[in-house]
Amino acid sequence: MTKDDAANRIIEIGIVPVIRAASSEQAMQAAEAVCAGGVPVVEVTMTVPGAIEVIARLATSLGPEILIGAGTVLDAETAKRCIDAGAEFIVSPGFDLETVRVVNRTGKLMMAGALTPSEVIAAWKAGSDFVKIFPCGAVGGAKYIKALKAPLPQIPMIPTGGVNLITAADFILAGSAALGIGGELVSAAALESGNTDLIVEAARSFASIVRNARKAA
Repeated sequence: MTKDDAANRIIEIGIVPVIRAASSEQAMQAAEAVCAGGVPVVEVTMTVPGAIEVIARLATSLGPEILIGAGTVLDAETAKRCIDAGAEFIVSPGFDLETVRVVNRTGKLMMAGALTPSEVIAAWKAGSDFVKIFPCGAVGGAKYIKALKAPLPQIPMIPTGGVNLITAADFILAGSAALGIGGELVSAAALESGNTDLIVEAARSFASIVRNARKAA
């Protein structure tokens, strides 16, 4: 898959589920559940035990069906290992220049984290394809995205933190390219109980909200 293919998939779906789980098996179950709910994108964070192995397993089992990314990537070496395992995009919570450069050299998609206008501009200029605005909910949520987009309309932003079923539409209307959604979608309680139907239903709900908000925009 090319970088453009990955970017188009993320924009089309409008949701990047952030998977944090207590075990590799729970992470696999979460990925399968969001895919079943109509959101064939996953960001497997490096906080998941055996995260890189999970990425490799997903690439083998769900390869063509799902866009697999690696999240909470803090350095270039980890980014390269994730890409070698099958990740099509890399997400970092902050901006690390060398990580962006390495991902660009591999031809994969980069989503660097940033918060302030200066950080957002720096990440974009360095070659980040999207800029993850994190932690967005702590600094104003959708209103903050709207404020950033006014002077920076050309930068595709993906807010993470503070996105839930109540706020999701506002984030889309504020100009977000897509939404990074963690525990509000991939519920830790659902994974612990084994009731992944809750994740399937949440994925359907968020997908519907994104579609309707875009129609209203």
